[in-house]
Amino acid sequence: VEAGQTVCLVEAMKLFNEIEAEFKCKIIEILKDDAAPVEFGEPLFKVERC
Repeated sequence: VEAGQTVCLVEAMKLFNEIEAEFKCKIIEILKDDAAPVEFGEPLFKVERC
């Protein structure tokens, strides 16, 4: 994943927010299921810097 690339969309009150990679990385594990509730600051992925 390149820095700035959208890695997922999070819906909040019917608005979709793009979550972008902060740095070039490889996604190792997805920590949340599709449509699962998430809290602010909660990790969504495990990543490894490239």
